[in-house]
Amino acid sequence: MQSAAHSAGSSRRGAPGATSDEIITIVSRDSPRKGKTDWARFDALTDEEIARAVATDPDAVPIDIDWSDAVLVIPPKKTAISIRVDDDVLDFFKKEGDGYQRRINAVLRSYMQQKAKPKKRA
Repeated sequence: MQSAAHSAGSSRRGAPGATSDEIITIVSRDSPRKGKTDWARFDALTDEEIARAVATDPDAVPIDIDWSDAVLVIPPKKTAISIRVDDDVLDFFKKEGDGYQRRINAVLRSYMQQKAKPKKRA
C-alpha cells in the first residue's frame, strides 16, 4: 500500500513524475532570489529625476484621470455552492478561459433579471 505522501502527485498511478533539476528553482523567505534591480540606485532617485525619466519614456502613458466623481462599488457577497451542470455546458464556459464561474453567474443574473421584469400585455 502506498503512503499518502507518495501517492498525492498528479502523475500516472505508480509512475514518478518527470522532473528536471535544471528547471527547478527553490526560493525561500530566508534567502529570497536576488533580482537585477539596483535598489540602492532606485532609492537615491529624486522626484525630479523620476519625473524626467517618465517624461522621456516612450512607453509611459500619461494618466490624467479625474477621480473626483469616482464611486466605490462593493460587489455583492457571493456564496460558494456545489451545482451539477452538463459537461458540455461547463466545457463551453471553461474554453473561454479564466473567469468561467463569473460568466456563468452573469448568465444566471441575466436570466433572473429577465424573469423579474413585468410581463407586457398584448
